[in-house]
Amino acid sequence: MDAVEIDRAMRLEDRNWWHRERRALLARRLRRLGTPGRAVDLGAAGGGNTRVLVDHGWQALAVDCSEAAVDHARSRGVDAMWGDIRNLPLPSDEFDLVVAFDVLEHIDDDAAAATEINRLLRSGGTALIAVPCDMRLWSARDVALGRERRYTRDSLSMLLLDAGLTIERMWSWNVLLRPALRWRGRKGACRGLEEPSPLVNGVLGAVVWSERILPVGRLPGISLMAEARSY
Repeated sequence: MDAVEIDRAMRLEDRNWWHRERRALLARRLRRLGTPGRAVDLGAAGGGNTRVLVDHGWQALAVDCSEAAVDHARSRGVDAMWGDIRNLPLPSDEFDLVVAFDVLEHIDDDAAAATEINRLLRSGGTALIAVPCDMRLWSARDVALGRERRYTRDSLSMLLLDAGLTIERMWSWNVLLRPALRWRGRKGACRGLEEPSPLVNGVLGAVVWSERILPVGRLPGISLMAEARSY
C-alpha cells in the first residue's frame, strides 16, 4: 500500500463501515477466546484493531512496516513498533494471540510471514487471520492497494498448515457485497479506499452487519477469515 493509501486508511479507520464491521468481528471472536493475555496486531496501520484488543483486556502491541502508521498509532496511545512480518524482532513463544488482518496478501514471501506468526505464539495460542479471497475478483484496486495475491480456502489452508498451525475454523466474510465488487472490477473502477456518503456508509454497514445473523459463512465472499492454533 502506498503512502497515500496508508494516509486514507488511517483517516477512515474510525468511521468507515468496513473498518467498523471488521472491528466488531474481532470483538466477537475475542469474547469467545476467554481470558485475555498478550497479543500482537500485525499490519496494525493506525491501531484501530489494537485498541479493540486493549478494550477487551489484552496486553496488545501494534506492529506495522510503515513508520507513518506506527507514529499515528502511538499518537493515539497505542503501544506500537516498526517491524517486518517476515522477520520480527520479537521473542518466540511469547504471545497468546496474533492478529493479522489483511496483511499476508501484501507479503511476497507469505510462507515466511505465516511461519513467523506461529513462532510468536505460545503453545495453544491463537492466530486470527483475514485475507482477500478469490483471484476472480482481482482488479486494478488490488494493484493500487499493493496486494500480491488473493487466496482460496485451499491456498490459505495450505499456507497455515505448512507454517505449523492447526486450523480451527475458516469462513467467508463480506459475502453479500461480493456481486457489487465483481461488477466494480469489470467496470475497471480503481479508487482505492474512499469515504462514502453517510447514507451509503450506513447502508453498506447494515448489509455486512446482517451477516452476523445470516448463515452465509460457507458461501463465496470478498474476504476469508481463519482461526488457527499453535501446538
